Amino acid sequence: MNAAGSLLSKLLGTPRRAPNTLLNVLFTVVFLSSPLPAGAPQPVQEVSRATLDNGLRVVIVHNSLAPVVTTVLNYLVGSNESPRGFPGMAHALEHMMFRGSPDLSADQLANVAAAMGGDFNAETQQSVTRYFFTVPKQDLDVALHIESIRMRNLLATDGLWVRERSAIEQEIAQDLSIPENVCHTRLLAAMFRGTPYEHDALGTRPSFDATTGAMLKNFYNTWYAPNNAILVIAGDVNPSTTIAEVKNLFGSIPRKTLPPRSQVQLQPLRPETLRLTTDQPYGLAVAAFRWPGSNSANFAAARVLADVLDSERGSFHGLVPRGKALSAGFWLDSSPQASLSYAIASFPAGGNGTALLRQVRKILQDIAKNRVSADLVNAAKRHEAADAEFQKNSISGLAMLWSDALALKGRQSPSDDIDAIQKVTLEDVRDMARRLLDPKQSIAAILNPRPSGQPVSSASVGGTESFASTNNTTVPLPGWAGKLNQLSIPVSTVHPKVTMLSNGLKLIVQPETISNTISVFGQIQSNSDAESSNDGGAKQVLDELLSRGTRSLDRVAFQKALDNIGANESAGMDFSLEVPAGDFDRGVALLAENELHPALPASAFRIIKRQLVDSVAGELKSPAYLTQHALEIALQPKNDSDRDTDTSGSVASLSLANVRRYYRSVFRPDLTTIVVIGDVTPERARSVIEHNFGTWKAHGPKPSTLEPPEPANPPSSTEVPNASRVQAEVTLAETLPVTRSNPDYYTLNLGSHVLDGGLYASRLSRELRENTGLVYSVSSTLDADPTGTSYTFNYGCDPRNVSRARAIIERDLKEMQTRVLSEETLNQAKVLLLQQIPLSESSVQSIADGLISRTRDKLPLNEPAEAARLYLKLTPRQVQAAFAKWIRPQDLVQVTDGPTAK
Repeated sequence: MNAAGSLLSKLLGTPRRAPNTLLNVLFTVVFLSSPLPAGAPQPVQEVSRATLDNGLRVVIVHNSLAPVVTTVLNYLVGSNESPRGFPGMAHALEHMMFRGSPDLSADQLANVAAAMGGDFNAETQQSVTRYFFTVPKQDLDVALHIESIRMRNLLATDGLWVRERSAIEQEIAQDLSIPENVCHTRLLAAMFRGTPYEHDALGTRPSFDATTGAMLKNFYNTWYAPNNAILVIAGDVNPSTTIAEVKNLFGSIPRKTLPPRSQVQLQPLRPETLRLTTDQPYGLAVAAFRWPGSNSANFAAARVLADVLDSERGSFHGLVPRGKALSAGFWLDSSPQASLSYAIASFPAGGNGTALLRQVRKILQDIAKNRVSADLVNAAKRHEAADAEFQKNSISGLAMLWSDALALKGRQSPSDDIDAIQKVTLEDVRDMARRLLDPKQSIAAILNPRPSGQPVSSASVGGTESFASTNNTTVPLPGWAGKLNQLSIPVSTVHPKVTMLSNGLKLIVQPETISNTISVFGQIQSNSDAESSNDGGAKQVLDELLSRGTRSLDRVAFQKALDNIGANESAGMDFSLEVPAGDFDRGVALLAENELHPALPASAFRIIKRQLVDSVAGELKSPAYLTQHALEIALQPKNDSDRDTDTSGSVASLSLANVRRYYRSVFRPDLTTIVVIGDVTPERARSVIEHNFGTWKAHGPKPSTLEPPEPANPPSSTEVPNASRVQAEVTLAETLPVTRSNPDYYTLNLGSHVLDGGLYASRLSRELRENTGLVYSVSSTLDADPTGTSYTFNYGCDPRNVSRARAIIERDLKEMQTRVLSEETLNQAKVLLLQQIPLSESSVQSIADGLISRTRDKLPLNEPAEAARLYLKLTPRQVQAAFAKWIRPQDLVQVTDGPTAK
C-alpha cells in the first residue's frame, strides 16, 4: 500500500458491438491492435467491456501467457478530492481498506490474500486510488469477492485508525528519509501552488494526527461507489463467465450521487532554484516545467517531445559521453489537468551543480530555438508504438496499462494514446518545444551530496527488550474462499526447448504468442571473488564503454539502428533485447555486435575513467556505500576479495588495456545462457542466435564460477550516520552453510514464509506493523546459491524503536526453533509458496529470470514443480529441526543507516 512515488525517486481498431440482454449489461467485444512499425503484422487482442446498471465499468483483456489473472479496481478519487488541510485523506482511506469490512475481517482478508499467492497491493495518486490482485486464474472469483465486499462497506473506527496511523506515519518517515522525494514535494508546491496538485498523495503527520475514523468513513461514503469506479481484469479468463460473476457480486451495490470535483486553476509561475542536499554519492541538477495534462489536446505532442528530449541520440543525453554529466534523462509525470516534466543530470561529489544546470538549460533553449529533429520525432513515435506492444508481455503490466488509459487519462483504450501520437506532426512537436521549454516557466533544483560520517561499531548486538509472543491462530476463511486451503502442485505453462551451441553457449527458447514481439535475455556467469579482486574498476568502466558504440557503428549510429526498428537493447554481463517479431534478425544482430564487438574507444575511456575517479571519491563517503560495505565486512571472512575497495587511486591507474583484458577474460560463450521468449519457433530462434553468436570463441580454460563457501559470521552491530534520514533503515543478516540444492533450503524457505510471506498474513508483518505500528514494512530474503545461503531482514522505523523491532524478529526466530508449528499454519505457508509458482510465470521477464537463475544455480529447469512436491511433504517438526540446526539468532549482523537515536 502506498502513495505513488515521484519520478525523482526512480533515479536511481474498429469495435464490434453485441448486446447481451441476459445479463442486462452492455457487453462489447472489441478487437484492438496497437500500431507497430510499418510492415509488421497486427496481432488481434480480444477486449470485452461491460457497464453495469449501477455504473460500474468493466474491461476484460484476454492474455494467455500464464493461468494467471490481474484485477485492478480503480476508484476515480485521489488526493485531489481530499478535504482542505487533510492532503493524505485518500491515502489514509486506502490503508483502512485493508483493516476489514463488516463481512470480512482484516485477518480473513490477509489470510485469503496470502492463500492466493500474496501478490496484492494498492496505491493512491492525485486522481485515482487503485487496488490490485494478481492471482491464479481459478481464484479470480475470490479476488472479486474481496473487492465487492470492500465496495459495499468499510470498518473505519477510531480504534482501527489509531493502529493504522502508526504504520502510515512510518511510511511518511520513510519518504522523508529520501532527499529526492523531499525535492519532489517542494517542486510540486512551487509548481502548482494554490491547486490540489501542490501536495503529493502521501499526506503529512499533522494531517493524520487530526484525522478521525468518522472522517475516513465519510470520505468512503462520498467517493467509493460503483459509478465512480473502473474494474480492469487482464489474463487468462473467460469473458462471458467473468462478466456474469462481476454482475452477481457487484450488481446490487447502489450507485451514489457524486459531489463536484476540485478544479486545478493554475497560477502564474514564479521561477526559483531550490537548493537541497542528498545522501547519494552524486548530485542532481533538475530543471522542471509545467506541461499540458493528459486531458489536453496538446498532450500527445508533449509526450513525443519528452521522448525526443530523452533520446540517447539527443543533445541532452550527449552531456554524458562529452563528460559533462554522469547521467542525464528527461521524464514526463502526467496528471489529467497538468503535468510535471523533468530534465535531470547528475554530477560527482564536489562537482559544480550550478554550472551543470546552466548547461542543461542552454541545451533545452537551443532545442526550442533551433528546431526539433524530424528523425528523432519519427523514432519517438516508433518507440511509443513498439513499447505499447511490449507491455502485453506482462499480465499485471497489461492490466496497469489499461487502468492508466481508462482511469487516469479518460481514454477508451491504450490505443487511443498511440493513435494520437501517430497523428502528431513535426511542426506540432516544434511548437510544443517553443512553448514549453521557456526558462521563465521553470523551477530548478540542485541537490548537492552530503557525505556520511564514518561507520561506528555499536556495543548493542541484539534486542534489549522482551515481548510476549502474539502468535495469531489461523482465522477460518469465509465459505466462498474455502477452496484456497487445498494443496496441489500447479501446472506450469513453461516448457522450453534447450539446446547447446558448439561453442558452449546454452540457448533456451519459450515460444509465446501473446504479443507480436520477441524478447532476448542473456547472462554471462561469473565468479565475483575471482573477477573483482584486482580489476581496479575495469568492470565499471566496461559497463559504460559498452554503450559507446561498436566496431562498425559509433554510439549515435548504433542507437539510430535500434530506433529504426523500435527495439530496446542493453549489453553487458547481463544483456537483453526487446524487438518487434518482424525485426528479430536485425535486433539480434545489433545485440551481438554490441556484446561481441564493442568499440571500447580510447577517447570514451579517458572520459569515463575521469568520471569514475570522481564518482568513487564521493561513493566511498556515501551512506549507501558505507552501509553495504559494513554489511560485507561483517558477513565475510577477512581475506574475502569483496572486502576490497576500488579507490580513486586504483581507478586512476587503470589503462584501456586493463579493460580490454578484463573483457576478454570474462566474456565467454561457454559461460553464457540466452533465453528467447516470444512469437518465434525454437528452430528460428536457434538459427538467428547461432548465426550471430555461433562464431564467438572462448580463450583459455573455462574458469570455475563457484564462489568458495563462506564460514558462519560472528555477531556485530554497525551504525552508519545519515543526517538526511528521518527513519533508520535496518539490515539484519547472517550466513548459513546451506547450499541451494540442499533439501534443508526448502525447509528453511517454508519456515521463512511463515515469518514473512503474504504481507499481512505473515507473523512479522502482523507483529511489527499491524499490532505495534513499529514499521511500515518488514521483509526477509533467503538467498541461496550452490555454495551457501544468506538470510536477511530489512525494516525501517523510528531510531528509538530499532532494538524493539529487532527483539521481535529474534524472538520469532527462536520460537521457530523451539515450538512446533501447527499443521494449519504450515499449510498456509505451503499454499502461499505453491500459488506463487504460476504467478512467477506471468511475465516474460519473470519467466526468463527464473530460467536463467536455475541455470546459474545448476538446478533443473522444472525445479519449481520439484520444489512443490518437496514442500507438500514437509512437516512442522522438520521445519523446527531445520531452524534449530541452521539459524543463529544470536549471530545476526546489524547495520543501521540513519540518524542516531535520541
